[in-house]
Amino acid sequence: MSLEVFLAQAEPQPSATTVIDVCGADPSWLCRWMWERTGNELVSSASDWLIGRPLKIVIILLATFLASRLARRVVRGLSERIAKTSTHQRLQKIRSHGPGKLLVEGDDQDHSRAQARADTLATVLGSVISAVVWSVAVLLILGEFNINLGPLIAGAGIAGVAIGFGAQSMVKDFISGLFMLIEDQFGVGDVVDLGHATGTVEAVTLRATTLRDIAGTVWHIPNGEISRVGNKSQLWSRAMLDVEVAYDTDLRLAEGVIQRVANELWDDPEWGGDELISQPEVWGVQTLGASGIAIRLVIKTQPAMQWKVERELRMRIKEAFDEAGIEIPFPQRTVWLRQQGDYFPAPSPPPESIAVAVPPRYESDRRAGDEEDEG
Repeated sequence: MSLEVFLAQAEPQPSATTVIDVCGADPSWLCRWMWERTGNELVSSASDWLIGRPLKIVIILLATFLASRLARRVVRGLSERIAKTSTHQRLQKIRSHGPGKLLVEGDDQDHSRAQARADTLATVLGSVISAVVWSVAVLLILGEFNINLGPLIAGAGIAGVAIGFGAQSMVKDFISGLFMLIEDQFGVGDVVDLGHATGTVEAVTLRATTLRDIAGTVWHIPNGEISRVGNKSQLWSRAMLDVEVAYDTDLRLAEGVIQRVANELWDDPEWGGDELISQPEVWGVQTLGASGIAIRLVIKTQPAMQWKVERELRMRIKEAFDEAGIEIPFPQRTVWLRQQGDYFPAPSPPPESIAVAVPPRYESDRRAGDEEDEG
């Protein structure tokens, strides 16, 4: 046997089956590698099914898990930054002029409030991002099983459009609730006026806000229907009293008595350190009413404490006015009693003796009536 014949017999004969026939039009690296090493069609295709695809699915799941955790961590950081910066500057200005106790307790209250908002925002946004990431992972896994994703994506798009049209109010509530949390318009424990109802906030969700009014009625208001928010207890409140005195009262004396009573409340350790933020101010005459003159007194208080402070001030001002002899006015009316013949005017003359003129708008009617009579 010649050398050329031996080499020709030793060379591998080209196989009729190719890697595309075994592993498909887009062969994986594992199937290609096994085919090149073994040349066995069964082993190559089996290795792709038993090792290649499960390995890809594991990699997809692992990458999805890491991406979800990373996204949640980023959302947590952004939520805490948003929650803390919305009211931080305003609180610092208030605390710089407030009592020392406010500096300590205000930090704790602000931290707990900001932490609650951050937790809510992180939970909601994190859940949305996780749902999106895992949905993409499911589609990638289905693609590994050679499932046609076109009809699934088209059906999901149609279903999304239908749900969007049918749940417009829910989407509106969700977006409104999200912005309420981001902007810190109100929180649990605040006294707010939402137009539909006024009361204390008991729960805030992305769907609705729950209020309890002064009568104990619980109101559930969808966030999308809240067109305005009046927060009566955010950061600080103000006790405002319009104290009326009689018209014959010395106004400067009354203002001095009111200021003295307010200063005594400020100096009272049971009030000045807990409920009041800044010293009281008498702004002066506010209105000149039908029965008396109103003098306005204002005091900055802790959130939602203005009504308690106003009740205490009313009681103390009433006691001080009684001691100073200052009259608090009440509706008064002057009655004139007339006797027959003394105060009644002279009897009126007969109507025919009074000279009158016909108004122009009646002159044409009179002429038309005269013409009809002549005809």
